[in-house]
Amino acid sequence: MLPYKSLIQVDRKSSVTLYIQVCNRFISLITNGTLRPSDLLPSSRILAGLVGINRHTVRLAYDELISQGWAESIERKGIFVLSRLPELSNAKLPDSGKNKNSDGAFIWTNKFEHAPPSENLQRTGLAIDDGFPDVRLAPVDQLMREYRSISRKFYGRNFLKYGSSQGSEHLRASINNYLSNTRGLVVPVENILITKGSQMGIYLAARLLLDPSDYIAVGISNYRTADTTFRHVGANLLRIPMDENGMDIDYLESVLQHKKIKAVYIIPHHHCPTTVTMSVERRLKLLNLAKEYRFAIIEDDYDFDFHYDNKPYLPLASIDHNQNVIYIGSITKTFAPAMRIGFLVAPSAFIQAASALRELIDRQGDTLLEEAFAVMFDNGEMDRHFRKSLKIYKQRRNLFCQILKTDFGQQIQFKIPEGGLAVWSNFDESIDLAKMSADALKKGLYIGDGSFNQNESFVTNAMRMGFASLDEKEMVRALDILKGIFR
Repeated sequence: MLPYKSLIQVDRKSSVTLYIQVCNRFISLITNGTLRPSDLLPSSRILAGLVGINRHTVRLAYDELISQGWAESIERKGIFVLSRLPELSNAKLPDSGKNKNSDGAFIWTNKFEHAPPSENLQRTGLAIDDGFPDVRLAPVDQLMREYRSISRKFYGRNFLKYGSSQGSEHLRASINNYLSNTRGLVVPVENILITKGSQMGIYLAARLLLDPSDYIAVGISNYRTADTTFRHVGANLLRIPMDENGMDIDYLESVLQHKKIKAVYIIPHHHCPTTVTMSVERRLKLLNLAKEYRFAIIEDDYDFDFHYDNKPYLPLASIDHNQNVIYIGSITKTFAPAMRIGFLVAPSAFIQAASALRELIDRQGDTLLEEAFAVMFDNGEMDRHFRKSLKIYKQRRNLFCQILKTDFGQQIQFKIPEGGLAVWSNFDESIDLAKMSADALKKGLYIGDGSFNQNESFVTNAMRMGFASLDEKEMVRALDILKGIFR
């Protein structure tokens, strides 16, 4: 007889009843091959004694096994594993290893081997991140109050049903008004799709625009996840040089004379990772080239609201009169990263196609949350949040840059960014960023190692150092830790 005393163990503190625990354990023994079809199970008296439970509990467990089709009762003989069950092997599968997916339980291709999941910053305490907002500033209580209020109203229950994959019409109207007031971008509500953050917008645009082997122009330095997205759909990346005025559009023009491209991906406001802003002259020339060569411009404007020293340039989408621009924005980057709300603005036919594609990967967003955000826009709460955050982030930027200049003048070179939530920091070549990151973590500080910003054409000893998520005391403490590591 099998050693049931060790094989069948119960947890009396569990919320799962004892007989169901016993039943589930027997099912595991059958499915892993320990028990085979027609094997005799121990009597209720013997099993009760071995496990230390009541015989009635064992009988209930056996009844459940029989009712589920795992066992059968044969009169005057006992309880047996169902004889008609196919025999399962308990042999272990071979270790598939990292790159031998065909050796595992099934055959598949890892298309994301070189794109590891992002760092889980919910687990970190003190952090100099990539440039994220301070979630403590977000009016989450007000948002949740609106969420609860809508859910309690008689019409709010409708928002719990399936809705439009294009997103809440109320939120689209609110964002339409917001874009008109802040960016001079006036479009019909039908031209707006609500997404779960800007990344979904990038993915949808890439899937619709790019076929395998198509070319898309991107910066030599670029947002790595966007690069991965374009490669995932089979596109080829054309790297265009970047300088202090953004993407080199003259170079792009020379490329266009002998290479057909389908799209250009740009972050003109605060380029990621370098934070530079594209000049007006280059913006206008890019729009003219798009019209002449008939390519799309994917404009990623993820943090338009945070510009400190002067009025921000209008997006290309605001001055595009030929409808070449697909405009992507995010509330996630200005409110809180976990609140996955973004938007995509494009011609209505493109929006309809993007909505149909979105249904295949995510039927719709959280309509209640979208409605709550719409109310926050309408009652001015979002505008108050933006203005309050802008003031605080400017103060933090100034303090962060002052400390870098005073205490890290020999190790870090940088330019004070006009906007955004991070400083593009070039470290002295003698500094090993991977070692620095590991040493900082041992002292309670999370900081990246710069690898996320690198690609096949852009390798530099630099990284984005986010200042927005740190208050003054945290900032001083974090940079003190970093200074101690350099010493």
